[in-house]
Amino acid sequence: MNGTPTLATVTAVAIGGAAGSVLRYLATLLMTPATAAFPLATLLINVAGSFLLGLLSRLFDAPDSNQLLRLALTTGLCGGFTTFSTFSAETLLLLQQGRTGRAVAYIALSLTLGLGAAALGLTVGRK
Repeated sequence: MNGTPTLATVTAVAIGGAAGSVLRYLATLLMTPATAAFPLATLLINVAGSFLLGLLSRLFDAPDSNQLLRLALTTGLCGGFTTFSTFSAETLLLLQQGRTGRAVAYIALSLTLGLGAAALGLTVGRK
């Protein structure tokens, strides 16, 4: 599949993205009351999404893999599920509230756990 979008590729990404966004919304609703002092919901969602993206990237790296399904699950589902913009806004909010230690911890945990989860996903997905 080349870089030119088709109706099929755009539709696959849209369906995956819608599903990922709804899953993120529901996961956030389930976790937010217990994690109001620290943005744990976004952290856990981003770490889980990083693992899933690593796993799917490995599973779909074969040339004969279904590229529409790959786009739906990686760009769509994982892209809709994870959220860099919320991470950024929450970090800035912590800083504005004078919670510098929490902001630094959030940044460090997000990067460390996210990269670790992606690496683990790639490893688990190895054939």
